[in-house]
Amino acid sequence: MPVAAFCSEGAMFKPVIVVPVYNHEHAIGAVLAGLLRHGVPCMLVDDGSSVSCAAVLDALARAHPAEVELVRLPYNQGKGAAVLAGFRQAAVRGYTHVLQIDADGQHETADVPKFLALAEANPAAIICGYPVYDESVPKARLYGRYATHIWVWINTLSLEIRDSMCGFRVYPVAPVNTLAARHAIGVRMNFDTDIVVRLFWNGLRVINIGTSVSYPSDGVSHFRVWRDNVLISWMHTVLFFGMLSRIPKLLARKWQAK
Repeated sequence: MPVAAFCSEGAMFKPVIVVPVYNHEHAIGAVLAGLLRHGVPCMLVDDGSSVSCAAVLDALARAHPAEVELVRLPYNQGKGAAVLAGFRQAAVRGYTHVLQIDADGQHETADVPKFLALAEANPAAIICGYPVYDESVPKARLYGRYATHIWVWINTLSLEIRDSMCGFRVYPVAPVNTLAARHAIGVRMNFDTDIVVRLFWNGLRVINIGTSVSYPSDGVSHFRVWRDNVLISWMHTVLFFGMLSRIPKLLARKWQAK
């Protein structure tokens, strides 16, 4: 699809792909090659990677100067911080939408056109991937996701968000930057769930799309069981108490949708 086109509501649709990268030097080359096939500019956000990974990212940016922009954070701050840095830079560059995808090769880059087509047709919505797993998925991760699903359904009083943890989705840029300026968003493995729930609270519609997921192509996972489970548990607690004051608004939204 073209890099910039007019969306159905008459506004310019200008997407960019944002890839947060932290020490995925063995996978990012193949991921980027898959993304560049779609003719959409890419922004690699180096989240304080090692020297070897930083060198790989530098080489990729030099090899594709017209298609790839490299944003570098001075030290590791977490996936969410890297993605939000990409959003800020996207706004500076005049992009209207960010397609977020992980750097480890777990996502099917061939699905990018489907995600962007849905975003172009629904420019005010979040296009959320939900994973269709193969046999490589760790069972503990798979079962753990269901606990988060239940909490998300409670905290939104809705089943609209089919999977809140998948790192493959498209957002409109302006609502994300506005939200991030007003509220602290989880910056590590709690990011994907935290931001989609808060955007839902702010009235954004969620459109779900299935996408194949495998774990991961380079054998590197940055999920830290104790740290990240504590962060996720605390996030759900904060969101629950935030939901309580929003119950009338959320129920009214459900009623209007009928």
